[in-house]
Amino acid sequence: MSGRVTVLTGGVGGAKLVLGLMQAAQPRQITAIVNTGDDFRHLGLAISPDIDTLLYTLSGKASAAQGWGREGETWTFMDALKSLGGEDWFLLGDGDMALHVLRTHWLAQGETLSAVTARFAAAWGLDLSILPMSDDRVATHVAADGGELPFQRYFVEQRCAPAVRAIRFEGAEQARPAPGVIDAIGDPEARAILIAPSNPWLSVDPIFAVPGIRDALAAAPAPVVAVSPIVGGQAVKGPTAKLMGELGLEVNNQAIAAHYAGIIDGLLVDERDGGEGLAIPHDIADTLMKSLDDRVRVARAALALADRIAAGR
Repeated sequence: MSGRVTVLTGGVGGAKLVLGLMQAAQPRQITAIVNTGDDFRHLGLAISPDIDTLLYTLSGKASAAQGWGREGETWTFMDALKSLGGEDWFLLGDGDMALHVLRTHWLAQGETLSAVTARFAAAWGLDLSILPMSDDRVATHVAADGGELPFQRYFVEQRCAPAVRAIRFEGAEQARPAPGVIDAIGDPEARAILIAPSNPWLSVDPIFAVPGIRDALAAAPAPVVAVSPIVGGQAVKGPTAKLMGELGLEVNNQAIAAHYAGIIDGLLVDERDGGEGLAIPHDIADTLMKSLDDRVRVARAALALADRIAAGR
């Protein structure tokens, strides 16, 4: 079946699903709407971690071991920085610096984040559309034990160790969806809208927080299907399970479905967990994505669920 596919995504886990989608559907029919709540300024540079993870993963440049950063990265810049007493909690590889320097340069010349991201995607021969959720600044902050922390301080510097009590998205109320975002969600010819197995609270909620996006999803003509980030009662990567516990939630698919209530039409869950207790349409598959074949399998399973929901309307 043909038709356009839109996917809402964060970084590493979402990039795996998008890579699978590029094999399961035509890349030119795919639009990835990417979380930018993780974006920040570091050493004067504009850093967009989730966008860069997508760019590296989809172009075959990502570190296979880490899932983020570049394969074969070198660290001459960081070594020189540390020798001068610079902050070294956030690593910037020599090759990685190219994206950050060019992004900062073009933004300073008045280009939008959308335009800069499109430049990078074109330079690396990526045919899909990669859209930031907004060209306006939105910054994720967590209220943790010991005080509020900007996202990267929490996630990278403190390795998600502090217990989280609340999350807010600074600047979201004033932000606007990036050009093309609402059109992609509301496309009458779309086959499916997928929500990647990214952290619902830290990677997907910032997208929802941009005015207009949640409403567009609720009214979308295409089925909205989320891929659960829970595998075997835990998160594959990142602090999802830890965060759910800190927010007083059980780590299960019922909690994921409840979090997305009013937005999703279906949920793809892992075979290790099953769909017991789910009151919405769902399918069960092996959602662990270690290889490219795994990623294609999960993408096809999510699309098949969307197709089944559409056929039943």
